[in-house]
Amino acid sequence: MQVDKLALLGGEPVKTTPYGTGKRFGEEELKELAEALEQNTLFYHSGNKVKRFLREFNELYGAPYSVATSSGTAAIHVALGAAGVTVGDEVITSPITDQGTIIGILFQNAIPVFADLEPDTYNMDPRSIEARITERTKAIVVVHLAGNPADMEAIMAIARKRGVKVIEDCAQSYLAPYRGRYVGAWGDYGCFSTNDFKHMSTGDGGLVLVNSGDEADYRKTHSFADKNYQRLDSAVTRDIEGLAPNYRMTELQGAVGIAQLRKLPWICRTRQQYGDRITAGIAGLPGIVPRRVVEGAESSYWFYMLRLEEEKLGCTREQFSAALTAEGITNSGGYLLRPIYGSAMFQRRTAYAGSHFPFDLTGATYPPGLCPEAERILQTCVTMPLNEFYTEQDIDDIIAGIRKVALYYGRP
Repeated sequence: MQVDKLALLGGEPVKTTPYGTGKRFGEEELKELAEALEQNTLFYHSGNKVKRFLREFNELYGAPYSVATSSGTAAIHVALGAAGVTVGDEVITSPITDQGTIIGILFQNAIPVFADLEPDTYNMDPRSIEARITERTKAIVVVHLAGNPADMEAIMAIARKRGVKVIEDCAQSYLAPYRGRYVGAWGDYGCFSTNDFKHMSTGDGGLVLVNSGDEADYRKTHSFADKNYQRLDSAVTRDIEGLAPNYRMTELQGAVGIAQLRKLPWICRTRQQYGDRITAGIAGLPGIVPRRVVEGAESSYWFYMLRLEEEKLGCTREQFSAALTAEGITNSGGYLLRPIYGSAMFQRRTAYAGSHFPFDLTGATYPPGLCPEAERILQTCVTMPLNEFYTEQDIDDIIAGIRKVALYYGRP
């Protein structure tokens, strides 16, 4: 079989045209912003934009209640607070995630515990979650990485059996269906980010779905996002009973969110179709392992991620990534440099300057090899951006580029 010469070695590159681009914001957002300003208030409780944004988000997800926040990080912290996570509790989560997943755990003076990942979905392994549960475990924060749903039926069964709350981190996984419901609607709370690096953007912001349907739970969640003030009744109650942050969303964010929400189904549908096309187009290549989507689910692909089997491919990840770049295909050899527990904060156990609190409550340590599969994923993965404004030709080029490089290095 003839194999094309790599662009890295003087051959013709696969991609010779720029990736498709488009405008995320336009007249729809301007209209909503103008209406917000005409209200003569930008406070969420006095205006109507945040309330409408939440109402329409609830309708889209089939959720009874939601609470707006100032960021996705704030959303997770609010859910943890509403779940009753407190000093000395343990919270199980993923080692491949952003700091935003971790901050609320430590602000509640709880201890992060990391479950290992499945080698092909890159999501939390239910078996590892169950093995990490102790008498201190209060909650599980499930990270749906890059649009791909975790196995929520298995995780929820473990959580209910062990009496543990479940919080879903859906920052990268809008409108990702899993067995009849979107992720975010399975756990006790579903958390979303609307910062500028997500499927939809309000600049910054977030939401918490309260899935219990219990009004008292909703009130607790709502107040925790607003200094524990009670604003849902006609009179505001400021006789607070416990410490809580100020994570309020403004009417300007809510206004942009209304317009962005209308575009979200198209955004996620387009990304799902593009990502699935790439997976189908690179199936069976030597040394290339596409990411698996669990049965009964669909991914909304915040980015595309695959793994390399270097011994079958016949090259290193660095060589593969460089060759793919030379073909005109934007990519990165890796995702995070290391699991989040490899960062200085965890290695030194210093969430607060000059203190080992709360780690010293349990003597928690985070040695190399703590989550071996997660570490292998980061050592072997290649990531590529995916965008709803890409063209069909862009997707064809990505597939052709991966195929060309894999077949060149993987030939007998």
